[in-house]
Amino acid sequence: MAPESTRNRSVGFAWGTIGWITLLHVGAVAALFCFTWVGAITAFLLFWLTGSVGICMGYHRLFAHRSFKTSGVVRWALAIIGTLGGEGSPLSWVAAHRKHHQFSDEDEDPHSPKDGLWWSHILWLFPRSDPNPRQSFQRYAKDLLQEPFHRFLHATFIYWHFVLGFSLFAAGWSIWGLHTGISLLMLGVFFRLTCVLHVTWLVNSAAHVWGYRNYETRDNSRNLWWVGLLAFGEGWHNNHHAFPSRARHGHRWWEFDLTYRTICVMEKLRIVWDVKHGHARA
Repeated sequence: MAPESTRNRSVGFAWGTIGWITLLHVGAVAALFCFTWVGAITAFLLFWLTGSVGICMGYHRLFAHRSFKTSGVVRWALAIIGTLGGEGSPLSWVAAHRKHHQFSDEDEDPHSPKDGLWWSHILWLFPRSDPNPRQSFQRYAKDLLQEPFHRFLHATFIYWHFVLGFSLFAAGWSIWGLHTGISLLMLGVFFRLTCVLHVTWLVNSAAHVWGYRNYETRDNSRNLWWVGLLAFGEGWHNNHHAFPSRARHGHRWWEFDLTYRTICVMEKLRIVWDVKHGHARA
């Protein structure tokens, strides 16, 4: 008998996750009524910082795939910035991602479009499919589980967002007034986080359905140009699945990978080293 898909093995609902995602989306709509240019620029800068540097570089290319090496201080900084991307702790993110690679587009894949496009985009987060998360961490993210700092980040995930939100509100209020303080909070936290989440989710959903393939892989990963641009280089997903440990996701000259370019700059500054570049494809 074929193994049951992840979608059909839920043991209830992940109410904490559902509440978090719902709160962010309600806040994102409310943020549209709190627009200021200061808030918008701050949100854009934080979108790049938490999305590209935190999630794409830190969570994905460093922690999940070890595409480069860096110092302990930079590892901690990337972990904190990634935590502020709102997609869970490094432990939970890396465990789910490594499981995705091991079972990509198979029954055990946590978010395959084979179970539906919306399932792969967002709905996979709603069921509590893993009754023992620590067991999953032990299997898929044992290296991170052994680090006290990552266990600390996992336990304190939500509080980092309160700290950032309060800091943005306080800075805006003290410098420009109450309205700007509210704008910085709503745009810089709620609206920005909602954008980061959906851009990342597009890699799980759209980049496994539409686009072209440079390589024959055992899954249905695709290169999708507009996701490549929105997701800071993560949308060259077929390239990534063909060579998961490479820091470089854009393999053809037109496949622009902002996160990889940032890694290259950091390498020249000797902030990172032993970068697994790979080679461009003709």
